[in-house]
Amino acid sequence: MFVAIEFWILYQLGGQFLPYIPRSADEFAGYCMGASAFLALAYTLRANEHIRVTLIVDRLGHKQQQFTVRLAASLAVILSGYLAWHFVKLTYVSWKLNDLSSGLIALPLWIPQAAMALGATVFFIALLESAFDAWTSQCTKLHEDRHEEAISVDGR
Repeated sequence: MFVAIEFWILYQLGGQFLPYIPRSADEFAGYCMGASAFLALAYTLRANEHIRVTLIVDRLGHKQQQFTVRLAASLAVILSGYLAWHFVKLTYVSWKLNDLSSGLIALPLWIPQAAMALGATVFFIALLESAFDAWTSQCTKLHEDRHEEAISVDGR
C-alpha cells in the first residue's frame, strides 16, 4: 500500500512535466492511506506494537489485573465488532446504491471502503482471539512483551 501511496504522490508531483494534468492522484493516495491504516491494525495488534498505557494496571493486584485485562479485551471486541459491522454495511450500501466519489474520476466508493471493511473485520477477529486468550489463561497481559523475552534470552 505504501508503494501505491508513493506512486500517486510522485505522479501528482511529477505531473507538471507531463503533457497532461494528472487527475485525482491525491484522492487515490488518500484511499490507499485509509486502506493501509485499517489493513495494518490486526498485524500491529498481534505483533504487540499497539500503544498500551499500563500505568494503573501495573499497580493492581493479580486478580484485579486479570479483571481489567478481561474487561478491556471484551470492550475492544464489542467496539471493533461494531466498527467492522458498520464498515461492511457502509460498503454494501455504497455498492447497492452505486455510490461514486465526487472527484474528477468517478470511482465506485465501495472499492476503497471494501479494503477498510476487510481491515476492520480482520482486526475484530484478532481482538476476538486476544479476548479468548485473556479469558482462558491466567496471564495479566493481552500479549507478553517480546522485548522482555529477548532480554531474558540474551541475558542483558
